[in-house]
Amino acid sequence: MEININNNQYQTQFDEIKLIINNRRKRAYKAVNEEIILNNWEIGHYVSDKITSAKWGSKVIEMLVIYLKQAIPGIKGYEKRSIERMVRFYNEYSSSEFMSAIPTQIKERIIASDTLTQFGNDSIVLSLLTQISWSAHLEIMSGCTSAEERIFYILLCSRENLSYQELRRQIDTCVYERSLLGKTKQSPVLKETYPNAGRIFKDSYMIDFLNLPENHSEKNLQEGLVKQMKKFILDLGKDFLFVGEEYRLQVGMKDFRIDLLFFHRGLQCLVAMEIKINEFKPEYLGQLDFYLEALDRDVKKENENPSIGILLCKSADSQVVEYALNRSLSPTMVAEYKRQLIPKEVLQRHLQELLNTTY
Repeated sequence: MEININNNQYQTQFDEIKLIINNRRKRAYKAVNEEIILNNWEIGHYVSDKITSAKWGSKVIEMLVIYLKQAIPGIKGYEKRSIERMVRFYNEYSSSEFMSAIPTQIKERIIASDTLTQFGNDSIVLSLLTQISWSAHLEIMSGCTSAEERIFYILLCSRENLSYQELRRQIDTCVYERSLLGKTKQSPVLKETYPNAGRIFKDSYMIDFLNLPENHSEKNLQEGLVKQMKKFILDLGKDFLFVGEEYRLQVGMKDFRIDLLFFHRGLQCLVAMEIKINEFKPEYLGQLDFYLEALDRDVKKENENPSIGILLCKSADSQVVEYALNRSLSPTMVAEYKRQLIPKEVLQRHLQELLNTTY
């Protein structure tokens, strides 16, 4: 039976149930996000105290990472660099400089709400910090320098319900600086609910914290192409070993993700693959080169050869396939790479077949 869901006698009642769901999702997001921030704050505090008192050296954090992986199988988000970020998070936001930069009216509002009082002197700061996601905090710590600027973006992100991608665009376009010059106005309209709750729960740090399954979200065209290309590479390329999908690279305070990462046994190197569903742009190769630099610095083992990249793009007339190779490779090594890799024309043909069946 076909039902018109937008025009029926129960519309008002259905809207009320939708409101219940949205409100509960909002509360669930807020609760989980608060736990993530408090978790990272407490770990940062603990490790910072150990380092400051000279009880822990740099190697102890590496030992901690190994211990956590063994003690809590399947745990994610506790690599060495992640823990160092937690330490920085605590050190910067527990400073007297940051506390003094919080506007008086914000402090008064937090005190009146009586939240997180169990944290004593830190309660005001933590009540402010738990208003936004960990991903958003990483963007702010990476892109902002002063305490005032960070508080500005925390409040903006909380008030406007910005995703961390939207927040990054605000930082990149210098909204803070322009607001000081009076050249920008912030929206006076506050959103009553989180209309993007589904997207918010796809935040990678929330997924890792809750240990959600990898296939929790709906597949879109990009995800479908990535999964199909992964299967094709493993079926055709007998020397390819799968390392990871949406493989996370941490560079400074920012996270980047490689669509597919393989290891090639014959070439003894990592192979990064990026798949774009739009036309080729030169900056895509620049992005891939950046990934290769990060892989060679942080992931590649000493006995392995420099990483290589494969870029696949949908073009108006054909499918573009480009290889990104380390500039230090000798002509002999370049020729060997190309000999053992899947030929471009084979990848182009398969990408076209995937697009024809997907659209």
